[in-house]
Amino acid sequence: MKNRVRELRTERGWTQADLAKRLDVSRNSVIAIENGKYDPSLPLAFAISDAFGLTIEEIFQRK
Repeated sequence: MKNRVRELRTERGWTQADLAKRLDVSRNSVIAIENGKYDPSLPLAFAISDAFGLTIEEIFQRK
């Protein structure tokens, strides 16, 4: 799954650690999601969309 997590995070000036703390996950999880190596669970995808104030569809797209 393609995503805009890295782009959105850097636009806000957040580090990977900042985002991980907001999502209550490890920094390694954020790295894996940003690199497309891990697709988040539905609850985590909702948490990511809430953190950025966007819909899931605005963040995640099919490849």
